[in-house]
Amino acid sequence: MLWSLLKILVFVAIVALLAFGGRLLMETAGGMQITVAGTEYTLSALQSVIALGVLVLGVWLFLKLLSLLVATLHFLNGDETALSRYWDKGRERKGYQALADGLMALASGEGRLALAKAARAEKYLQKPELTDLLVAQAAEMSGDTHKAAEAYKRLLSNQPTRFVGVRGIMKQKLSEGDTDTARQLAEKALALRPKHEEVQDTLLRLQAQAEDWAGARKTLSTKLKTGTLPRDVFKRRDAVLALSSSKSILDENATVEQQEQAIEANRLSPDLVPAAAMAARAYIARGKKRAAVRLLKKTWESQPHPDLAHAFAEIEPEETAAERVKRFDQLARIKPLNDETRLVMAELNIVAEDFPEARRWLSDLAKRAPDARALTLMAAIERGEGASDKVVQGWLAKALTAPRGPQWVCDSCNHIHAEWAPVCEHCSSFDTLSWKRPETPEVASTAAAYMLPLITGVLEDKTAAPAEDAEILEAAEEEDGEAKDTVREAT
Repeated sequence: MLWSLLKILVFVAIVALLAFGGRLLMETAGGMQITVAGTEYTLSALQSVIALGVLVLGVWLFLKLLSLLVATLHFLNGDETALSRYWDKGRERKGYQALADGLMALASGEGRLALAKAARAEKYLQKPELTDLLVAQAAEMSGDTHKAAEAYKRLLSNQPTRFVGVRGIMKQKLSEGDTDTARQLAEKALALRPKHEEVQDTLLRLQAQAEDWAGARKTLSTKLKTGTLPRDVFKRRDAVLALSSSKSILDENATVEQQEQAIEANRLSPDLVPAAAMAARAYIARGKKRAAVRLLKKTWESQPHPDLAHAFAEIEPEETAAERVKRFDQLARIKPLNDETRLVMAELNIVAEDFPEARRWLSDLAKRAPDARALTLMAAIERGEGASDKVVQGWLAKALTAPRGPQWVCDSCNHIHAEWAPVCEHCSSFDTLSWKRPETPEVASTAAAYMLPLITGVLEDKTAAPAEDAEILEAAEEEDGEAKDTVREAT
């Protein structure tokens, strides 16, 4: 309100000043004389001021008309003018509106409408670095992969959009199943944007699938340097890659470098069971039995596992059953209440024909966690203690239909693996296998592969085929002195 009053007062003051000035000019004597073509014009003071104002206005109008004429000539010549800029702004406004509509259509899942809006935006904007990306994504949504590929290739020619083009073609190759080309494109994309987490993960997964362990470790180091991976997770996954590169450590022709990689894998992640088992075998191959024992005991403290028991048995392959029970007592004292410890010690005592001790170790495991391994061991104990064939057959019948117990299960898709692998064979996830009981109900038709009879000599896998189920039942009908053979047939 005060501002309105102030404006009114200023307006009144200006009008009053103009009126006062006009009155003074009217009362002022004299004036101005102008002679034009022999005609004399006499102007008063007020008329002189008005004439001067008209002259100034005329000069201003003349200059404006002159500038308009010059602009028209520039326009006709094709030069940039205010008029062309005005029209350009109109086209730009329409182009950005079409671009926005295209993005909205893309977000709404209308691929064809997005393509039409992208074409309109390209017509008005003439900026392919903006519209080609919209064209590519809209074409992919519409199923026109050829047009999407062309748009991504056009993006490659522009340095600011080069990464987008490489990444887009990489994803197309992945969808087509061309993992080799996709891996090469992922390497180029990572070179352009080292901090891009999605490209890092994609390249790491592709390198692991291709068993390019050296490249995968390099990519993993990049993730650590760029801050997209915690250091503890980096150590674990680096150990997985080091372990994967030394998988041939069990071969007779394993090199010293491969043995070193197995030991390095265990150093990076001491709780990684496959790394510990391989590192122990590497030490055994070098004759360093104490180092192997120390390593296996440390990992057993973290997670008891049948693979560790296998490796621990290989340290002294020529020992008797009684000597093996005594030596395995080192592991049993570390985790005496663990289920795996009880199963291993029960097996060892069955082989040593100490059936009461085997029953003591097995305890209530056959009732509390009845899997194929525990039930088969219970059948062997009953046979060794002289139980009737009916009792033994009952335990074996339960074992044939019982779950297999803990296995290597993918945390992402719950797929069960026969042995540990760095990449899930079902969903291709990297470092997702855990030793646990499957969440989904799973029934075993045979005894578990890890039912290891720790008898003297080098241990071998003795997984029974489904056709051998009848043989297992027949083995249960043999004499009391054949308990050891019952365990072997079950495995």
